Amino acid sequence: MKIFIVGINGKMGRAIASAAEAEGIEIAGGLDMTPGGQYPVFTKAEDVTLDYDCVIDFSRPATLDAVVSLAEKRGVPAVIATTGYSEEQLARIDALSKKVPVFRSANMSVGVNVVESVLPVLASALSGFDIEIIEAHHNQKVDAPSGTALQMLSAVKEGLDYEPDIVYGRQGESKRRKGDIGVHAVRGGTIVGEHTVLFAGDDEMIEIKHTALSRRIFANGSLRAAAFLIGKAPGMYDMSDYLASLKK
Repeated sequence: MKIFIVGINGKMGRAIASAAEAEGIEIAGGLDMTPGGQYPVFTKAEDVTLDYDCVIDFSRPATLDAVVSLAEKRGVPAVIATTGYSEEQLARIDALSKKVPVFRSANMSVGVNVVESVLPVLASALSGFDIEIIEAHHNQKVDAPSGTALQMLSAVKEGLDYEPDIVYGRQGESKRRKGDIGVHAVRGGTIVGEHTVLFAGDDEMIEIKHTALSRRIFANGSLRAAAFLIGKAPGMYDMSDYLASLKK
């Protein structure tokens, strides 16, 4: 498998390259506004002349046009782990999945996705408990709340028999109302990623928490996703599809 990394000279791009080297996966090159490095780097998708088997994107929403172009140009799968897309951009990703296999997840950690798989069960079983979601990331993260927090919120909602009101942070008079789910973002330092789902009942609390200690877990997850997509039919895939494939 030969991969092409969008944002190859960024923090996640470098982490993916390092993980690929450790796994013996070939790196064709990458796209980045900052040239340099040991692999061919292009600043424009239309200038890319390399062969590759999969595009991996951990950059930013503004590069989506380039990601789509790179996948369509070679007819290859795309692993998209960027967050903060607009509804219009999400529609573009959906349209791309009609042409090539697309693996999209806000979090490429296997651990996070296992946590998400149990949240609907907990939300259903803990009927009547108050629910809060708290996420923390480094001080350079642009979008808030994180895509992973929103994925966790969606998983929680699957287990509820009512439509919750979502409260993003609290200020002033903010007594909790029945049916609220609070979603809170913390930004500071070099926190890689921390997500907590709190179920608070009368006289007891349950916390489900995932802490990322390095970017390596996301890099390894993206490489597994890329390998999973090879040979797949066009369509939209996510970590639940990958986890299900492990049981076969």
